[in-house]
Formats: sequence, structure tokens, C-alpha cells
Amino acid sequence: MPKPMHKPHILVVDDDPEIGKLLGRYLESQGFRCSLAASRRAFEAKLADAEVDLVVLDVMLPDGSGLDICRETKERNPSIAIILLTALKEDVDRIVGLELGADDYLGKPFNPRELVARIRAVLRRGGSEGASAAPDRPTTARYRFDDYEVDPERRSVTDAAGNEVDLTGAEYDLLMIFLDRPGRVLSRDVLMDLLHGRTADPFDRSVDVTMSRLRRKLNDAGVFRLFKTVRNGGYQFAARVERRDEPRP
Repeated sequence: MPKPMHKPHILVVDDDPEIGKLLGRYLESQGFRCSLAASRRAFEAKLADAEVDLVVLDVMLPDGSGLDICRETKERNPSIAIILLTALKEDVDRIVGLELGADDYLGKPFNPRELVARIRAVLRRGGSEGASAAPDRPTTARYRFDDYEVDPERRSVTDAAGNEVDLTGAEYDLLMIFLDRPGRVLSRDVLMDLLHGRTADPFDRSVDVTMSRLRRKLNDAGVFRLFKTVRNGGYQFAARVERRDEPRP
């Protein structure tokens, strides 16, 4: 008998009860399990009580900032994906949220169908959308570059000393985009499409923010031995990449 497909558990954190209920019903109609929280306190209780795959998190809550919650949650459990809900005019909140480790953001008001598309994209990148989701690359492949090794099966990056580099889901996925295309100059539009499944608008800095964080965590900030910025072109992964495909067990 085939195993039942895993239903990702989505926690919606919004202090507007009507928005919460509507989103909860819609997400469940799309095949997700959904829990609701209207405050930071309720969020903490839900997170302690059940395993959560992704949090849809409003930036403004009555008893705390969603940005603080994002930072503290990612520090405790980097594997939990977070999509921030922000007012359309609050560009600063979006940028800060990405710098704190959020996997994506969506401006209010929004179409629930777009939120579902964003949720599926983030879960797909993290391998949590369900057992039937096809892997993007063989899980037996390993990559080496500079002093780092990447294990796609574990979604891990380790340095020469064997220490794991703490990357968010978006940072890891951006790195894999470059490792699969070494030497190619990739524009922001291409990176946005590969990373988020959408085109970039002139004011969207999410790729640049994620790139900056990735460079810093790989000790490439200000050095540019790994990533080069190509004027009017985009970004290029300049380091030599070795890929080793091991036999499947």
C-alpha cells in the first residue's frame, strides 16, 4: 500500500481573525494543513506544540514585531521556512526581513493564489512539498568548490574544517543555481525566475540581498573570489566547481 502523501503544515500568523480564517480555509482547500495564530504568544505556543513546515508571518502583530520573530525563529530552527506579509509601501521591512533570513515576502493586499504559489515554491526548494515532488538534481551528487563541499541530499554546506555553514533555504538555493551553471553570467531577472518563479521589478532587491548574505557566509564579502559582479550583466560564479556523482544505493 502506498504511503499517504505528507501534507505540509502551514502556520498563518496574522492578528486579523477574518484574514486568518479565510486563508486557513483556502490553504486547506489547496491540500495543506493549516493552523492559525493571532499574536506572538500564540505563535510560540503553536510552534512548541506541533511540527511546522512553513510560517506565513505578518510583520505587524499586537505583541511584537514579525521581524523579531523571523530573526529569533531562524536562529533557533533555520529549517522552518518563513514568508513575510508586509504592507506594499514598507520596502524597508521587506529588505530587513530578507536580511534576517525570511525565504520570501508578499505585499498586502495579495491574491491567495499568489500566496499558495509562493508557498509551493519555497517548500519545493526545501524539499518539503510532499513525497511525490521530483528532486531537482540527483541526491547522490556532491559538489566541491574552493574549501567547501555541498551535499544536496542533506542540503548542507561544510567548510574545510568540517563545520556546517548555516544557510537559509533561499541562500542555499541561490548557491545551487550557480553551482549548476559555473562560469555563466546570470542576470537578476534570470536569478529571480529561478529562485522565486517570478520576474523582478525595478525596485525588487531580494536577489541582491540574498547574494550579499551568501557572500558574507562564504567569506566572499569584499573578496569576490567566488562570485563576481558583472556590470550591466548580473553575477558570475568564478570558482572551479567539481561534481561527483556517486552510485545510488
